[in-house]
Amino acid sequence: MKQESLGQLLEDARHAIEVTDGELDEARRRRRLLARAMRHAFPGSTIYFNGSVAHGDANTPLTDVDLGAKLSARDAEGYGPGGKGALPLMERAREAIRAELGEEFPNLTVQVEGRRRAVLVRFGDPVTPGQSDFTADVMTAIPHPSGVGLYIPNMEISDRWDRADPFTHTKLVLRALDDTNRVFARTVRLLKHWNKTHSKPLCSWNIKALALECIQQPMPLIEALETFFTHADEALKDGPTDDPAHVAGPIPLNMLRGDARRRLRTARDYLKLAQEHEAEGRPLSAQWALSRVLPEIVPDVDATDEEQERIRAPFSATAAIGPGLVYGVTSTRAWAP
Repeated sequence: MKQESLGQLLEDARHAIEVTDGELDEARRRRRLLARAMRHAFPGSTIYFNGSVAHGDANTPLTDVDLGAKLSARDAEGYGPGGKGALPLMERAREAIRAELGEEFPNLTVQVEGRRRAVLVRFGDPVTPGQSDFTADVMTAIPHPSGVGLYIPNMEISDRWDRADPFTHTKLVLRALDDTNRVFARTVRLLKHWNKTHSKPLCSWNIKALALECIQQPMPLIEALETFFTHADEALKDGPTDDPAHVAGPIPLNMLRGDARRRLRTARDYLKLAQEHEAEGRPLSAQWALSRVLPEIVPDVDATDEEQERIRAPFSATAAIGPGLVYGVTSTRAWAP
């Protein structure tokens, strides 16, 4: 049987995790219901969509959707830094969501208490079969006096508001989709899977913000992944990632920066070795290396014990290459520091 190339393995991998049309259709329908509820609660508001569904990089299973309402000047009056906190607005949104969706979704819950930024909607009914639920984060945001971006709630302190610009974020991502002929979204999908299977060093928005800096034209997926890991490691050397809209603060990491960078370098080095082995006519070794980066969606090599030892031998021989990198292991969990 002919061995698949790295390019084909990545195409198969991205299709394996790509959200289905059915999931998207139902998620968008529920998002429209929520948008209608917010318009009822805040007449004259501007509804915006963000997150993976809006950005075109959602994976299956699809478990959530994000939207917000930029309130009119009338509804925003008195709110903001130096004024009132967002709790009354969030409670108003909760009541409208319950009224709009409660009949169709009898197990619906809408949570405000303990929420930092957004109203949390639990539908009690998944979009993807087999999942426990489907949720939505619904933001009540007010215009920034400068006209650039928004103030969004930060309920860690009752009357605090933070700056953000989800309109610009979505515009930047959609432009990247066009500029790269959708390679941007395909790469982000794969990166989100890498992130999920390697202790989640980065949040999804950090992945996209870093990708915006380095994936700006069409390229093969293997090249896009290596470009990202190389750039992200170097970019994080001096600190966290800046907000691409230049409005909010830096994007926090989910772990110590040194640990996150080691994971990025490990992934980069496995990708390089995979390409070297493919160029040297060792497709099984190439696939084995790629499966360390994208476990579950790039199959591990199906070979006899003797063949497995031969495949891993070149990696074991170079186990000291790269900080935190151990090539001779058989599990991605083992080499993640």
